[in-house]
Amino acid sequence: MNRRRFLGQSTLGLLAAASGCSLPTVGAGTPERLFFTSAGRTCLIDSQGRGFRELEVSAPGQVTWQPTGFLEDGRVLLLSMEARRDGPGRPFEEYYHQTPTHVWAYDLDRRTLEELATKDRMAPFYAPQLVLQEGRLLMQVIRTRPGQTFNMSLDGSDAREFTGPDEGLPYGHSLSPDGRRVAFHLASREGYQIWTCDTRGGNRVKVAAKPGHLYFGPSWSPDGQWLAFQDCLAPSDPGHDWSDVCVCHPDGSGFRSLTEGQAMWFAATYGSAAHRGGGSNVPAWTRDGRILAPLRLPGSRVPWEYQAHRPDTDHFNREFHPERARGGTAIARIHPGTGAIDWLTPRTEWVWDFRATESPGGHEVAFCRAETGGVPHLRIVDARARESRKIHEGLGPGGLDHPRWLPRKVSSAKP
Repeated sequence: MNRRRFLGQSTLGLLAAASGCSLPTVGAGTPERLFFTSAGRTCLIDSQGRGFRELEVSAPGQVTWQPTGFLEDGRVLLLSMEARRDGPGRPFEEYYHQTPTHVWAYDLDRRTLEELATKDRMAPFYAPQLVLQEGRLLMQVIRTRPGQTFNMSLDGSDAREFTGPDEGLPYGHSLSPDGRRVAFHLASREGYQIWTCDTRGGNRVKVAAKPGHLYFGPSWSPDGQWLAFQDCLAPSDPGHDWSDVCVCHPDGSGFRSLTEGQAMWFAATYGSAAHRGGGSNVPAWTRDGRILAPLRLPGSRVPWEYQAHRPDTDHFNREFHPERARGGTAIARIHPGTGAIDWLTPRTEWVWDFRATESPGGHEVAFCRAETGGVPHLRIVDARARESRKIHEGLGPGGLDHPRWLPRKVSSAKP
């Protein structure tokens, strides 16, 4: 079974020019800011739709840039990729991981770009998975398929195995609020499983594993008492379009499904025949301990239909049939104790809301919206008023994706 991953997609000290005027440091009454990706670029905007700029970073040979997190000192963690090695005649599974990637720390104030993970490099493909405490990272390294995760220093030294080379592919890592334990899913020979362990990979607990069930995308509740993740019935849904939202304690106890009938939109696919895209949705916690998820209207059917009968050569493997599509999705806020659903966006036919994420202050939720057969744009909904507004449509005809809020402590560059 294969899942689509957002990788969350060299000269030390290379300067990177940030464009345009400055945005103020986030404080009381100041709109919060977020990134999104569009046309292979990272863009910055505030929640009122002001201060838009492209993050102008460059380095020799790098084609795309994506933010993957924030370091403890406030710098932005970026992943860049060279020209992809897969493509026509080169299947994704065999060639994608041969694409060289690079990991960077970008300082929004000083406008400097520093390459990380250059020491003792083990493979062309590195992808940051999780920022740990005390200057360390979990890094996905693919030397041979399926790859593994290492706990390493920011410069790439002192790399220690977090998972072994034959266990399967671990990703979807989440750090507990106290910084001591990690939750992740493991794409193993036995299926997709949820595990927790310490930050060195020890003291492991198998949280969720069951034949015929694809468990995916664990995240810790704000109080550290629960994990939220999803359960896809993969044998009957090979395209992984749908799943149910589940919770349990980090030791695996208290497991229960909060939705039924595979209600959550899992493999978000969107776009027109000329401009397609997608990537896995995952449930997201709010500060008050609710769970955000895109839930479907009854009987919904996506316009990009998975082709189970043919080999998957491009990690998409779908045909565009908008004439057969129906329904849509809306953003729900789910109570983990009762399963009660509070709708943040309206349930509207032909409208697909997804990728919801709450602002650090907890007052707003960013999400993407695409109409059937269309590309996504960015919207913000006030968590109290329930009224959303369009913020940006992206760069060019492909729309945008993957909104990510900036922490409150991160300030932007002065001109």
